Amino acid sequence: MAPSASHSPAEAYSASRRRGRYPQLADFAGEVAFGFDDFQVRGCEALEDGHGVLVCAPTGAGKTIVGEFAVHLALAEGRKCFYTTPIKALSNQKFADLTARYGSDAVGLLTGDTSINGNAQIVVMTTEVLRNMLYARSATLNDLGYVVMDEVHYLADRFRGAVWEEVILHLPEHIRVVGLSATVSNAEEFGEWLVEVRGDTTVVVDEHRPVPLWQHMLIGNRMFDLFAGDSGDGENRINPSLLRRADEVGRHYGFGRTQRGQRGRGGHNGGPRFRPPSRVEVAERLDSAGLLPAIVFIFSRAGCDAAVGQCVRAGLRLNSPEEIEEIRQVVADRTADLPEGDLGVLGYWEWREALERGVAGHHAGLLPAFKETVEELFVRGLVKVVFATETLALGINMPARTVVLERLVKYNGEAHVDLTPGEYTQLTGRAGRRGIDIEGHAVVVWQPGVDPKQVAGLASTRTYPLRSSFRPGYNMAINLVAQLGAAQARDLLEQSFAQFQADRSVVGLARRIERNKEALDGYAEAITGDFDQMLSYVELRKKISAREKALARQNSVSRRADTMDSLEKLRRGDVIAVPSGRRSGLAVVVDPGLDPIREPRPVVVTEDRWSGALSVADFPSPVEPLDRMRLPKHVELRSPKTRRDIASRLRDLGVSVPSRSKRRSDANSDDELIDLRRALRAHPAHGLAEREANLRWVERYQRLAAETEQLERKVAATTHSLARAFDRIRALLTERGYLAPVDTQLPEHPADVAGTEDTADAGNTDVFEANGVTEHGRRLARLYSESDLLAAECIRHGVWQGLKPPELAAVVSALVFESRRDAAGEPRLPSGPVPNAWQATARIWLELAEDEQRHRLNRTREPDAGFAWPIYRWARGESLEKVLTAAEANGQELSAGDFVRWSRQVIDLLDQIRDVLGRSDPVGQSASDAVRALRRGVVAAGAT
Repeated sequence: MAPSASHSPAEAYSASRRRGRYPQLADFAGEVAFGFDDFQVRGCEALEDGHGVLVCAPTGAGKTIVGEFAVHLALAEGRKCFYTTPIKALSNQKFADLTARYGSDAVGLLTGDTSINGNAQIVVMTTEVLRNMLYARSATLNDLGYVVMDEVHYLADRFRGAVWEEVILHLPEHIRVVGLSATVSNAEEFGEWLVEVRGDTTVVVDEHRPVPLWQHMLIGNRMFDLFAGDSGDGENRINPSLLRRADEVGRHYGFGRTQRGQRGRGGHNGGPRFRPPSRVEVAERLDSAGLLPAIVFIFSRAGCDAAVGQCVRAGLRLNSPEEIEEIRQVVADRTADLPEGDLGVLGYWEWREALERGVAGHHAGLLPAFKETVEELFVRGLVKVVFATETLALGINMPARTVVLERLVKYNGEAHVDLTPGEYTQLTGRAGRRGIDIEGHAVVVWQPGVDPKQVAGLASTRTYPLRSSFRPGYNMAINLVAQLGAAQARDLLEQSFAQFQADRSVVGLARRIERNKEALDGYAEAITGDFDQMLSYVELRKKISAREKALARQNSVSRRADTMDSLEKLRRGDVIAVPSGRRSGLAVVVDPGLDPIREPRPVVVTEDRWSGALSVADFPSPVEPLDRMRLPKHVELRSPKTRRDIASRLRDLGVSVPSRSKRRSDANSDDELIDLRRALRAHPAHGLAEREANLRWVERYQRLAAETEQLERKVAATTHSLARAFDRIRALLTERGYLAPVDTQLPEHPADVAGTEDTADAGNTDVFEANGVTEHGRRLARLYSESDLLAAECIRHGVWQGLKPPELAAVVSALVFESRRDAAGEPRLPSGPVPNAWQATARIWLELAEDEQRHRLNRTREPDAGFAWPIYRWARGESLEKVLTAAEANGQELSAGDFVRWSRQVIDLLDQIRDVLGRSDPVGQSASDAVRALRRGVVAAGAT
């Protein structure tokens, strides 16, 4: 904050006044080696003024400075600061940063599977850990003054977003919240909500990238700038040279520039095969242009691994001997905990060789130790090219000089979809390292069907609204009722950002309804005849049309049924007429094609020597045999001579094809339709001179009236939508015994009856009972899982009783595991009691899913036993190699990183089961023993 020599006297005076008003900021700035940007100063000043802060700025802009200032203030005031992040890797990174600055005694880390110095003054944690503390009223919350919520835009995440809003709503008012978000277009709206629920909050928005970003496209081995300056109306003009080259190459390979959707390995219309530059060529091109280090985004794990392999096989070397030695030291330190015997199956040596060459992959299937090593080496400039899936873009601090996108299409788990502008900006935002690069570069590799205008649209769009994904769940509902009582819990849900946005949308809908109603009055006035009379005439017309369609459907169904019956009566040797289509003419039945399940499909030979199966679709009316023909006992239809002989004999029969008779339409004899038509002709509006013009106004009126009615239903559904969902959850929980029926509940008690103990069962029992939460409900309140109620039901019904630790781990894994793709066949299960326990678990889920459908609730995810066999074998003490080999032999795609990630999630749920039941309970003891058996080798490496 000290003024530089270039500052004017006025600026120096202003800086001096600021130092007097913001002494803590002056002290903090003195510890930092660089000057602060204006948005960082504004955020820090707001904090020192006692406000909460929301900072929205681009990736790499330095918004964490404001979060770190909250840490500084907490230490200065003798209070605690919790620094929350959405993912463990980011928590680990922040923990290392803060420990380096403030020392290991002052900083702790809590991430579910890691607990270091949890009672420290500064604790870094995942957001879920803080949510669980709030529900448990943990004593760790005492003296908490600040909560930093890094990457707070995660509240839009449809799987985990609710956690952020739960924390914001539950934190006591005196705690100042510092929200750090990527740039979103509705930051002011989010800030208004924070003011509403948290009090005074300052919103600081900065859209300026500290390092300018240049956009390029790579066509073959030529790099083109995407834009060629301002077009004069404030819009960037697309580089004409790029457009020409894209057209030339596209036409050469048989693809027009605007033919999107072509995944195109090669030209169509007979053009030559298109081959985009290889990953090796891309890396060498960037290296020669001085654009490394780079992140190349490939939306496929297998693609990332293949890219690394291609670079190694091609002999690519991007590191000096000195850098290789440094890499070996980092790798040795980072992987010291990995068992020696597992290195081979982990692909350790191949992975290390790629690192030494300056190349690495980064995706969710990597071992955590491998991922963390890649992150450190990349930040230190020792890895020059990282091939990554989009998961790298979520929070990890890995900026590069250049970001490359191989494609603008990704698989979202269900289908291949185009990247959104927000995703494009999130990915390319990593280009340009502050304090290192003077500019960053984003490169899109040209593929057939990629239009530069599409890329320009992605690069230019600046509208990325933050949408809440908050929805009440079972664990949330039971905790809200326990802490606040049903009425106050309902009020809290009404304060969520989700309801705030829904209510705002209602305002817009209400305006549309009002405008529609004004237009409806205008339409009614435009009708010259009697309005009600015209409406009734239109209704008559609709009834006639509906009846005609119904009769047509009936005729079609009836004819199809009659035709099917006639086909079922055909016998071998029957001569029939095929009435129309390519096979029209005479045919002889060689095989009636009868099937007890499916429709008959008679196999025939036609007079023009074609042989094949016919179906009901080939006959618009029932078919009748015209003659019979003797056939050999065995007819070899694949023989051209056989078909020729049969066709010749068929023609020699001299049977003529009957002409098609038109069946009389039932529409002319249907009494209801006759009456409707008579009523239409007799209607007063039928003879009006301006009838058709009036009818057009009536049709417009009805369309707009239907739209208005739909909008009114939407408004009704949106208003208090979360509270109504909460009521439906309470109803189901009451039915299943987790909440006492309303008439047996005691009057609601205020929240301050609760103690501050760490466990829900200890000091909070009186609150739980007072608010109608049963013993089963208290267990549910401490199960934080996507399948929380299913786990509680399995515990309640004792379906896991008698399982040994490996068996319990196998069955419990079904509640956390989710196959990446639809697995073929049934999952392999251990023998003994596991299949029965699994079936009982699945049966409980089915009953629960039926109840959820009845209560109009989202269905709990179906349990997936695809991980049962690997986790069972690991819990029995088998080696990693045996476990992964067995999984592969069972047709399962399971990388070492996936195995570790799923194992840790199983451990997490087993830990919760142990805590809920206690070791005195046999299942609780079995869960405890299972955790000990699982937490070894690669699963335990790096987790404290």
